[in-house]
Amino acid sequence: MKILCPLLLVLVGMLQIAGAADPATTQTPAAASKKKTPAKKRASAKPTAARKAPARKSVVHQTPVKKTPVKQSPVKKAPVHKTPVKTAPVKVKKVAHYRPAPPVDPTEGDNVDGDDLTVRRAAVEALGTMNGAVVAVDPSNGRVLSIVNQKLALKSGFVPCSTIKLVTSLAALSDGIIDPAQTVRVSRYASFNLTTAIAHSNNPFFQRLGNQLGYDRVTHYARMLGLGEKAGLDIPGEEAGSWPGGPPTAGGVGMMTAYGENILMTPLELAAMLSSIANGGKLFYLQYPRTEEGAEEMRPALKRKLDFPPDLIEHVKVGMRGAVNFGTARRAGAQTDEPILGKTGTCTDFRESNHMGWFGSFNEVDHHPLVIVVMLLGTKTVSGPVASGVAGAIYRSLSEQRYFVADAQTKAADSEMLYTSHCCSQ
Repeated sequence: MKILCPLLLVLVGMLQIAGAADPATTQTPAAASKKKTPAKKRASAKPTAARKAPARKSVVHQTPVKKTPVKQSPVKKAPVHKTPVKTAPVKVKKVAHYRPAPPVDPTEGDNVDGDDLTVRRAAVEALGTMNGAVVAVDPSNGRVLSIVNQKLALKSGFVPCSTIKLVTSLAALSDGIIDPAQTVRVSRYASFNLTTAIAHSNNPFFQRLGNQLGYDRVTHYARMLGLGEKAGLDIPGEEAGSWPGGPPTAGGVGMMTAYGENILMTPLELAAMLSSIANGGKLFYLQYPRTEEGAEEMRPALKRKLDFPPDLIEHVKVGMRGAVNFGTARRAGAQTDEPILGKTGTCTDFRESNHMGWFGSFNEVDHHPLVIVVMLLGTKTVSGPVASGVAGAIYRSLSEQRYFVADAQTKAADSEMLYTSHCCSQ
């Protein structure tokens, strides 16, 4: 037994040495631990990778999702910003079309000898630097009190625009084409009687009257009222307007009676016609005395007595009063409390390439009655309402100077008439 124990120990040692020599069958504790460690790590790494992978993907996919609305929002809002871009050019064009005419001196070359200087100063101040003319007349005797811009006022006629509607009104009333209280429907939503048609200067209303009257009847009354002939009596430099030999080819008689198409009228002719309406039917020759002595010695010269009943003229006056109170001539009424009656006119004179603005008016006072005609030429800034504002400023200035208040002197009665004539062959 003593001998076997040492032999067993030797055999065990040899077996250990042999196991160490064969790497396939023997493992050291360190090697065993090294092999176990990667297995554990792989086992534990799989769930870790699975948890982290979605986090990385979510970050990648969420970034474009958040940025996409930011990039697209300006595209959605773009149409909102297009609206001012479209309207801006329209405003610029309007300003360009309504550019005012260059200033002028309307008094250049005028001869003021014999003028009523109070009236002239008021007219010059109101007209300012506008290209136009002002004619002031005493309707009780036909005396021209002042003409501002005499070269223009005495020149041969301009398109009368809507002031011709006064002729149409008198003609239609006289021939019984319309009753003063009659209402005429001119469109689906608009109706007018004579008063409101004059006040608002409605074109379809007067076109209809003109077509019913016909060319010959309109011509008869226009001649009676002095159109197509000189209004003055020996006024140096005065030229007459003209009346067409037939109706316009485009639009017919209605274009004449509503727009004044093919008619040429001077400021003096309109002043004489308005004087006859203001005084109840006396068409005086206009006289323009050039000295104070000549003004004192002047006697009225009656051209003709108009064949209109007094109440017929009064119906036209009502419409002219409405134009100032609530119609196209409100600017005149806004200037003063004086009782003013008038008619505006706005159109284009294609011969002169000018826009026209007319306002023919008179006041109803006991002392110093006046007829004031304002005619303006220029760009689209010119119109009948603008001309009415000029006339209103004249009336206001004279009213402030108490021009229409009677003084202690009694007004002399009209002396005998110098001239009379008859009218009018058709």
